[in-house]
Amino acid sequence: MTKPPWWFTVPALLLFAFVVLVPSARGVYYAFTDWDGLDPDFAVIGLDNFTAIADDPDALRAIGHTLLIAVAITVIQNGVGLLLALGVNTAIKSRNVLRVLLFAPAVVTPIVTAYLWRNLLAPDGAVNSVLGLFGVPGKNWLGDPDLALWMIVLVVVWQFAGYSMVIFVAGLQSVPREIYEAAAIDGSGPVRRFWSIIRPLLAPAITINLMLSIIGGIKLFDQVYALTGGGPGHATDTISTLIYKDAFTLGEFGYSIALAVVLTAIVAVASAGQYAVLNRNEKAAS
Repeated sequence: MTKPPWWFTVPALLLFAFVVLVPSARGVYYAFTDWDGLDPDFAVIGLDNFTAIADDPDALRAIGHTLLIAVAITVIQNGVGLLLALGVNTAIKSRNVLRVLLFAPAVVTPIVTAYLWRNLLAPDGAVNSVLGLFGVPGKNWLGDPDLALWMIVLVVVWQFAGYSMVIFVAGLQSVPREIYEAAAIDGSGPVRRFWSIIRPLLAPAITINLMLSIIGGIKLFDQVYALTGGGPGHATDTISTLIYKDAFTLGEFGYSIALAVVLTAIVAVASAGQYAVLNRNEKAAS
C-alpha cells in the first residue's frame, strides 16, 4: 500500500504554526517584558513578572482558588455524573428522556447558564423566594465570601454533570451483559459488582472524564466572571479572571501574560500527572 506524501500535511502545519505556535511563542516573550499592550516601546525585564507573581497575595490567592475549584468540580461532577449514568443505564422506560433532560444543560453556552444562575441566586431571586415560602431566611449566595466560590462550583457541576454522565453511559454500555448476570448468579451484590466488575471496565471513561474536568476547572473563566466577577473583593478570583483584569483593566499585559504562562504550566503538569496515574491504573485494571 502506497503511503501519501508527507508534504500533504505542510499547509495544515503552516496554518497551525501561524495561528497557534507563533502567537504562543510571542506571548511567552512578552511575559519577560513590561509591555502595557499599546506602547511599541517596552523593555525586557527578565523574571521580574514571575517574581512579582510570587510576591503578589492576590495572585497566590487566585492560584489557590483555581486549584480548589478544579478539584471540587472534578470530584463532585464525576461523582454525580457516575450516579446519573448508573441510574439511566437501567431498564426504566423513561431512560432516554432522562438522558436528554440531564444532558441538555451541557449544550447551553456557559455564559448564558451563568447569567441564568446569577438571577436565580440574587438576593431577590427565585432561590431565596422559594426558601422564604418554607420560612428559611435567604442568603446573599454570590455576595458572601464563604459561599460564592461554592456557588460557582454548583453552577459548573449542574451544567456539566450530564456531560460526564454521557461518557460514563457509553462506558457502561460496553460492559457485556453476561458479566452482570454471572456476577449476580454468584451472589455478588450491587456494590460488589460495581467495585469489582464495572469500575475496572469503566477505566477509560473515568480517565477521559477526569482529564476533561480538571483541565476545564483550571481554565474556568466564563462562569466565574459572569457570576461574581472575581468578587466579592478577590474571594472568587481565579488565574483566568486575574489575567483578564490585569490585562484589560490595569494595562499590565506583560504581567498578565506571565500569569497565563503560569496557568499553562499548571494545566500541563496537572494533566500530565493525572494522565500518568490514570493510565497506569487503567493498564492495571485491564
